[in-house]
This record gives sequence, structure tokens and C-alpha cells, in this order.
Amino acid sequence: MLLGSQLRRLREARGITREAAGYSIRASESKISRMELGRVSFKTRDVEDLLTLYGITDEMERKSLLSLAREANVAGWWHSYSDVLPSWFPTYVGLEGAAHLIRAYEVQFVHGLLQTEAYARAVVRRGMKGASDADVERRVALRLERQKHLDSANAPEFHVVLDEAALRRPYGDREVMREQLQHLIDISERPNVRLQIMPFSFGGHSGESGAFTILSFPESDLSDVVYLEQLTSALYLDKREDVTQYEKALKELQQDSPGPAESRDLLRGLLQLS
Repeated sequence: MLLGSQLRRLREARGITREAAGYSIRASESKISRMELGRVSFKTRDVEDLLTLYGITDEMERKSLLSLAREANVAGWWHSYSDVLPSWFPTYVGLEGAAHLIRAYEVQFVHGLLQTEAYARAVVRRGMKGASDADVERRVALRLERQKHLDSANAPEFHVVLDEAALRRPYGDREVMREQLQHLIDISERPNVRLQIMPFSFGGHSGESGAFTILSFPESDLSDVVYLEQLTSALYLDKREDVTQYEKALKELQQDSPGPAESRDLLRGLLQLS
């Protein structure tokens, strides 16, 4: 995505159309669009030809961008789990790992970055009916691996609003749910985690369209991305007008939900009832 955005910036600065750029590398306009969105791999020759077309002659600048192209083609750690993942999800895992700010709303279950191992296993079993134990365990292992990002040296800020429905809908037995609630209380104390609960008592709210995640990146050239998961696919929205609508909805959810301290009290109350 970073390389694609830089190529787009260079192309637009020269006033070159996507069609003309595509012609220069023997490709279509749609391929240039996919390259600029970071949706396809990059051939070194194509990047070299585009840089020449865009008037980039400085050897250091060319070397930097070509190095970025090589890095972009290296498979991430999550690709080893591709056999148990839907085709659209590896892209999300890569974006999640690159984000410096993750904002989310969940209503069906606890967000994957906050799930305990036992709760994750119950969720995966429910979603992968008929899957082998080995496949279930690999999916759970991926989820736990993703969670390490929250503890890493470059851990992102994670702001999440959980609907109370996600906390009252049981996955696993009573002990699994108690462990999950306690985990949420504990993890909400981390400085990079802001956890809020949208209570039933509030009534209707701005999250009426369902769960979504907004990913923001440290590079100024990269636009925010909204991730929407569907039953058989996922949407990645990066148009400014789309992102703005979801940012507005999340801001309202945050404003209308109790703050982190009050949300912890709500979690403790649910734990006592469980």
C-alpha cells in the first residue's frame, strides 16, 4: 500500500493518466489502479519502467522505491495459515499488523485481538462446523499470534467498543465466559488499549450497520482503511467519504458509551452474574 500510494503520487504529479501508465508497462488501467491500492504484487521491471515514465532519475530515490517493491512481495508470517483462512482475510491480517491505530466496533462476539484461547476456540468451532481439530487449532493459533502485536515494541493504539450483546452471548461454557470477562478487565488496563462497552440500556445507537474496523497507518501517504466482513467476502473501503462516515459512527459510539473505567465496572458486574 505504501509503495502504491507513492507511485500514485508520482504519477499524479506528472499529470499522467492511469491508462498511459498502464500502456507503458504493457498492462491495463485497472492493473495500475490495483497496484496503487496495494492489491497486487509488484514486478521489479514494472516499477522501474513506471519510475522512468514519472521522471525519477535520482539513483537513491529509485533504489529506495525498488527496495520497497521487493519488501512488498515478501510473504508475511500469516501466509503459512492460508490453508485455513478465507481468501479475503490474509489482507486484513497484514493491514492490522502495519497499523498504528486500530479502532473497532463489535456486536457478535469479543474482538479477535481480545479473545482468550478457550473463547477463540469456541468461536472458531462455531464458525467452522465440520472442520478437523487440526484446522480449528491452526485458526486459533493464528488468532493468538495476531494478539502478540498488542504487546510488541511497536504496539498500536487499540480503541474498541464492544456491544453488551457480545458479552452476554455465550461461546463455550460458563468457565470460558468468566475467563473471557476477566481477561477483558485485565487487558483494558493496558495503556495502549481503550475498551468501552455499549450497554443495552442505551437503546439504539450509531452502530446499527454492524461490526467494522478502521485501520490507520503511520505513513502519511496511506489512507485509512475500513474493514467490513461479510459471510462470503469482505470489503476494504479507503475512499475518504466512506472512511469519514465510519469514523463519525465510531466517534458517536465512543461518546455514547461509558468511559473505560465505567466499562470495567460493567464488566465486573457481568462477571459477578456469570
